Amino acid sequence: MLAARFSRALAPLARNRLGFQNVPNITRAGQMLSSLHSMKDEKTQEPQDKKPLNKAVLITGCDSGFGLSIAKHLHARGFTVFAGCLLKDKGKEGSQELDAMNCDRMKTLQLDVCKCAEVNKAIETIQKSLKDPSEGRIVNISSVLGRTASAGRSTYCITKFGMEAFSDCLRWELFPMGVRVSVVEPGNFVVATRIYSPERIQATAQKMWESLPEDVRRDYGKKYFNQRVSNMELHCKSGSVDTKPVIESVSHALTSKTPYTRYHPMDYYWWLRMQIVTHAPGAVSDMIYSQ
Repeated sequence: MLAARFSRALAPLARNRLGFQNVPNITRAGQMLSSLHSMKDEKTQEPQDKKPLNKAVLITGCDSGFGLSIAKHLHARGFTVFAGCLLKDKGKEGSQELDAMNCDRMKTLQLDVCKCAEVNKAIETIQKSLKDPSEGRIVNISSVLGRTASAGRSTYCITKFGMEAFSDCLRWELFPMGVRVSVVEPGNFVVATRIYSPERIQATAQKMWESLPEDVRRDYGKKYFNQRVSNMELHCKSGSVDTKPVIESVSHALTSKTPYTRYHPMDYYWWLRMQIVTHAPGAVSDMIYSQ
């Protein structure tokens, strides 16, 4: 009953076009908030052919997950793709799959964004390849956990909250230069990206528990720790199985004449939770989610 009341009150927010990307017709919990196709008009409709476009894009993290999927999608749309791969020098699958396309429009780069030398080399390579650089766009992938925190995920949430703040500052700084900045905030796509397996979760948890100082173990207790591990396992089994909404959000942000500030490819549960945490009094969200 509480969820139904909140959903009716907040549904109009899901359809606003002032910098947020959501979709209409929310019907039930667990239903994906649909595809961007339902909102596209003739001005923003994606081309259906695969003819080369006079557009280039740099994508980081193309070894797997969203990065790999987005690289293949934009290449299919006709983009020249510079795919930054953390493990290209180790010959891992992501870069091998992209190199196997044997296409001039797909260029893989060894790129660890934490190493200045590799970043500078990637920039140099891209600058040499582009004949006529012009105004561009920046699309950062954050998370719903960049808008709402979650117990046991402080480190992850800190990085995503930081990405949100950085993107907002960058958007305002670059606006006078004609550069648009968008943020994509996916919900739970752990199943789709296969980032975590049950074995990996258990191995990480065991290593974490063994490395904790004795006083920390005593303060939290093994029961509390095991409960958080179980919650993480459930989280990794309940996510969306299709990355298409995220890929289409990135594509829209790059190609639309009027890109949104934020995109929300997430299921009903996470969208509703985000609205409650960001709009309702803290006492209300604490009562619901701190159990």
